[in-house]
Amino acid sequence: MALRSIVKFGSPELDTPSVEIKDFSDDLEPLVQDMVQTMYAAPGVGLAAPQIGLNTRLMVIDITVGEDPKQLIVMANPVMLEKEGEQREEEGCLSVPGYAGVVQRPEWVKVQGQDLKGNEVTMEGTGLLARAFCHEIDHLDGKLFIEHLGMLKRDLIKRKIKKRIRQGDW
Repeated sequence: MALRSIVKFGSPELDTPSVEIKDFSDDLEPLVQDMVQTMYAAPGVGLAAPQIGLNTRLMVIDITVGEDPKQLIVMANPVMLEKEGEQREEEGCLSVPGYAGVVQRPEWVKVQGQDLKGNEVTMEGTGLLARAFCHEIDHLDGKLFIEHLGMLKRDLIKRKIKKRIRQGDW
């Protein structure tokens, strides 16, 4: 197991839709362990493969941030099946450290994907879990949470980050 570097805003890996996993070999398990350890160390409630520079449709989520290992969700090739309701909460991202904003997400979602053996899995989530599903699937689709912010807030964050990139502080 190894901690992986988290790719930050401005890296092309974060803007590219991920490729579906077709090979469910034993190679996935060490990758998932690295992702889980990286997520917990950050600390965060979710991590998608593009955030560690991999163009792979794989995500890990644990809204307890490691406090309850049974809550860990590992899903390959997730897709959103249904969503209902509305919640507006502050959201941040491990790939956009130090910045947050209020994002509107569904209150309830139903997601379908595969486990590490390739078996179909369907899950539902409300509240924070629903938000985490949406956030990580966005990553797999090449989108960041800042795209859900109002134009002024989004542009302000982007300008601040671009300035930090120019200064070598990002």
